[in-house]
Amino acid sequence: MEKIVLKNVCKIFGDHPQKALKLLKEGKDKDEIQAKTGSVVGVNQASFEVKEGEIVVVMGLSGSGKSTLVRCINRLFEPTSGEIFVDGQDVTKLSREELRQFRQQKFGMVFQNFALFPHRTVIHNVEFGLEIQKSDLSVRREKAEKALELVGLKGWGEKFPSELSGGMQQRVGLARALAMDPDILLMDEAFSALDPLIRRDMQDELIEMQQSMRKTIVFISHDLDEALKLGDRIVLMKDGAVVQIGTPEDILMNPSNEYVAKFVEEVDITKVLTAETIMKKSQDVAYLTSDGPRAAMRKMKNNAIASLFVLDKQNKLHGVVFADEVAKLIEKGEKSLESAIHRDAAAVSPDTPASELFAVMQSISHPVAVVDENNKLKGIIVKGLLMAAIAERGGNI
Repeated sequence: MEKIVLKNVCKIFGDHPQKALKLLKEGKDKDEIQAKTGSVVGVNQASFEVKEGEIVVVMGLSGSGKSTLVRCINRLFEPTSGEIFVDGQDVTKLSREELRQFRQQKFGMVFQNFALFPHRTVIHNVEFGLEIQKSDLSVRREKAEKALELVGLKGWGEKFPSELSGGMQQRVGLARALAMDPDILLMDEAFSALDPLIRRDMQDELIEMQQSMRKTIVFISHDLDEALKLGDRIVLMKDGAVVQIGTPEDILMNPSNEYVAKFVEEVDITKVLTAETIMKKSQDVAYLTSDGPRAAMRKMKNNAIASLFVLDKQNKLHGVVFADEVAKLIEKGEKSLESAIHRDAAAVSPDTPASELFAVMQSISHPVAVVDENNKLKGIIVKGLLMAAIAERGGNI
């Protein structure tokens, strides 16, 4: 379900926005429009949707319009034209008072600069939005403490911002937004001011929190690696316009034009490809309750393979058997595969990056099983398949 819908949103700064807008819709570029009108095109007819519970990263170089765009969503900047729907409500049609209430109900915003009050303790900083709403003291304290715990700062409430590291201060900024329990988080270059190690930690923390929060997040970034790591989808902007929208793999594998291709050309493809995008369907499997040694051996011979994954009737993985050991069971007249099952069969989740698969496959002689959160087999990966997938997409093996 779409949580946010943008339709042909334009933002023009200057004294003659309508004159500039007319030129923009005639196809004139931003430099020509600025020369003729003195107005600056911030966002050029941007259209896209954000689904509920999705992280969409809006990215581009400095001046691409990404920060302007996110401020149009909650009308910190008034759009010059276009429509912006949040839960079906056209935000551009709201009165000032309606907008104030709508922001309080729907949006939390986290900026690049932490914007903490230095004279207030951490807990009082986190409570600030709730205080503005005139929430009861006990209610806002409870929500603030819960938010601090969520970002890993339990017990730090009585400290002052000056006593915290940069990464911890950014966590306080995030906690302040979360304490309001917004439907939507707007995060504008939220981690850009942090040093690389702390930044990676914050990215990991956001991913982990999102698994339980399932907020709708619009995240602004100029860093492609950050976008690839965080985004369910990426909106790539240039000169105020959206030039491509897609999953990280869409952006990398099928760039829409030369600009996008140059933007992504240095990316390590093994960090983007996942087990799910590489895997194939298993040629055959052995079933725990119905297949004995002879049935398993027949399946291996028919498919010219030397191993079989063993599943139960719910397709849950129980292990792997090998042809040479199954042959010994047949010689002994055994009727069950049980004693030949290796329960430590290599298995990975669908979102495992290709870069991690090499290490998994180095020490095993059978394919890697790809299983879901319920340990059900989704597919398999063999070494040749992994290498071919990377080579096909222009990566280095």
